[in-house]
Amino acid sequence: MTSFSPAELGSRIGSGLLSFPVTHFTADLAFDEDAYRAHIDHLARHDVGGLFAAGGTGEFFSLTPDEVERVVTAAVQAAPAGTPILAPAGYGTRTAIELARAAERAGAHGILLFPPYLTEAGQEGLAQHVEAVCRATSLGVIVYSRANAVYTADTLARIAENCPNLIGYKDGVGDIDAMTRIHTRLGERLTYIGGLPTAEMFALPYLELGVTTYSSAIFNFLPEFALEFYGAVRGRRHDTVVKLLNDFVLPYTSIRNRQAGYAVSIVKAGMTAVGRTAGPVRSPLTDLTPAELAELTALIEGLPHPKAG
Repeated sequence: MTSFSPAELGSRIGSGLLSFPVTHFTADLAFDEDAYRAHIDHLARHDVGGLFAAGGTGEFFSLTPDEVERVVTAAVQAAPAGTPILAPAGYGTRTAIELARAAERAGAHGILLFPPYLTEAGQEGLAQHVEAVCRATSLGVIVYSRANAVYTADTLARIAENCPNLIGYKDGVGDIDAMTRIHTRLGERLTYIGGLPTAEMFALPYLELGVTTYSSAIFNFLPEFALEFYGAVRGRRHDTVVKLLNDFVLPYTSIRNRQAGYAVSIVKAGMTAVGRTAGPVRSPLTDLTPAELAELTALIEGLPHPKAG
């Protein structure tokens, strides 16, 4: 099995497109491991910088700790050698530490640290939380800044100084001022990842702020389209980016915005639309309506060269 030092992992994920694979469920909402393994193998055979197993699009919030370890283990075993698999950690500090250690047991290459569950916290508490998780693992750790865990440049600088295995900052806020301050303060010390819902919407402007990669949910069901979009962003081919936004991304987000939680549900609907179903979402999420699924399917089929990969 290929291993990556934290520094190697940071460099690797910053140089290519990332994605959150969906987690496959059966009709009765059990983990469908065989279908999931086939999906990971399918995605990893494309030119991808890394995959976040059991992440946000993978419904981390609806999985038990045992299921998280099963999903991560399956991803590690199904991915071709050399494909970085990053595992989730989150909730309270002690639970996050247990999840980080489970990721190591499963053979994951890195950790994406989600916000703590429910409660708000100040910068000192957030710093202590991240530092405790970093100390508990030898794997590279990426913090996900969003919701109740929004990190300032000063806090990130402190954690980076104290924790050599902090390798990345994933932005789910969209605050340009804060992103500028963070990148200016930490420079190349961290890898910067776009993490707003439907990250393609923000990819080009964020590139100017040092955010060289992002996690594409669309990659799940249209990997060639997602890679074409990423290539256009990295090549600063503005006309191509605008065309692809108009052809697919903007109308796609119009469907996504109709219900809270559809940022995940629409990805599973996309899988169904291209004939690679991943099953339903678990509550509290809800699936797209039949009419919305038909609308999404027509949108995909209307692409100039629709490809499911």
